[in-house]
Amino acid sequence: MAFISDEVFDQGLDYADTNGTKMDICSSEPANYAGIAAVTLGNAAVNTAAPEAGAVDGRRVIIPAITAGTVTASGTATYWALSNGSSVLIAADTLSTSQAVIDGNTFTLDATSITLRDPA
Repeated sequence: MAFISDEVFDQGLDYADTNGTKMDICSSEPANYAGIAAVTLGNAAVNTAAPEAGAVDGRRVIIPAITAGTVTASGTATYWALSNGSSVLIAADTLSTSQAVIDGNTFTLDATSITLRDPA
């Protein structure tokens, strides 16, 4: 059976925890930090939690729920993107449910996580 120490996972997740400060909702998946600007529909400041055991296995960091994110453009949000807010796209994934948003309103998102699964 393959094995990777939790410490190995935690080093990568520590980066997300320390540097992940901005969550954007996006109309499509950004390829890099510069790409966020072309697809963002809104954003919010976030503070991720320290690495912990994953829901199934492995390790994860949790991005807390957003209750009053700022919508900056109208459209349909289908992705989220976590960044350091200035130069690095840390992670991106699909939203569990797409969300129509209108410029000037607020948005909400459930808590989500970045998980590194144990090897199979």
